[in-house]
Formats: sequence, C-alpha cells, structure tokens
Amino acid sequence: MDLPIYYVRGEYIETDTGNKVSRKATIAGPQNIILGGKTVIANGAIIRGDLRRTGAGHAVVISLGRYCLVGEGCIMRPPYKTYRGNFNYYPMKVGDHVHIGANTVVEAAQIGNHVEIGKNCVIGKFTIIKDCAKIADNTVIPPNTVIPALSLFAGSPGQFVEDMPESTQEMVEAMTKGYYTRFQPDPSLPPANTR
Repeated sequence: MDLPIYYVRGEYIETDTGNKVSRKATIAGPQNIILGGKTVIANGAIIRGDLRRTGAGHAVVISLGRYCLVGEGCIMRPPYKTYRGNFNYYPMKVGDHVHIGANTVVEAAQIGNHVEIGKNCVIGKFTIIKDCAKIADNTVIPPNTVIPALSLFAGSPGQFVEDMPESTQEMVEAMTKGYYTRFQPDPSLPPANTR
C-alpha cells in the first residue's frame, strides 16, 4: 500500500469535478483553461490561459484531460508563432492521465493520453507528443518535434532511446489514479483559516 501524500487543506482549492489546485499556483486567464477533472496542479505551477490569439474572444487556450498531474514550478504556456507579420498564440491540448514533472516548461501543441514528462524538461513550441510516450528527466525537446506513441525520448536535444512496453497505458493510468487517490488533506492539521 502506498503512503498518502498529504497537503494542508487550506492551501488547495478543490473544484466540483475533483480538481485540486494549489493556491500558490498561478492560473492566468482561468476562463480560457479547461480542466477535465481529478487534476492536481501543484505549488508554483504557472498556467498561462491569458496568452490567447488576439481577437478570439473567449477561446480555450489550454485544455487538460482527466487525472493530469502538473508538478511544482511547471510552466505551461501556449505555443506561438509569427506568420506574415501577425503574431499569434495557438491552443494547447493535453489528454488524460498526463504527468508533468516539477520545473518543466511546456509549449507543446498537443500531448496525448498516458504520457509521462519528467522533471526539469523543456518541451518546445508546437511539439506533438503521441499517446503513451515518455520524456526522461532533464530532456530538451526542440520545437516542432513529433514524439511517436510508445517511445522514450531523453537528452538535450531529446532523441529516441527505446520503445515503451505495451503495458505503458495501464501503468501510467494506475500511477496517475494512485497519485490522485493518495493526494489528500492532512487529517492531523486543522483546516487553515481562509479569509
């Protein structure tokens, strides 16, 4: 049995759909961000929903699926490019059961389901990460890279290392669900005074 991961109740906001968002995380432009449910956003994470295409009104900038874990100090911002003199941001879509390690910067266009991204990584602009891929710790993925399904990438610049086992989907799903289940308020602490 894995041990619980305790947090101070007042330091996280829990939504109706079970998302747990640290009060020490920076969520800019929350109206442009969709969380699928049962997602954990840790202390110091920065999600930039305010960086959106000019004149797009309320558009979804970043969408996260269910059971996503965004580590401490992560920065997620939509990719951008200048085309014919026009600077624009483009949406970022993240699937279900995605784990992003601490202090990783993500500017991907798309991240599939059951993906593990290590800590201290840089995921370049417009990267597409297919289902069940894994990015090792301290990896730098250059912009516009496509990471195939069931592949492990590592290094700087990130390169293919080996194929992931067929059981990756089940393993990642068990890991993200297990983390979410173990991530709970510390019962020994009284609820923090929230004003």
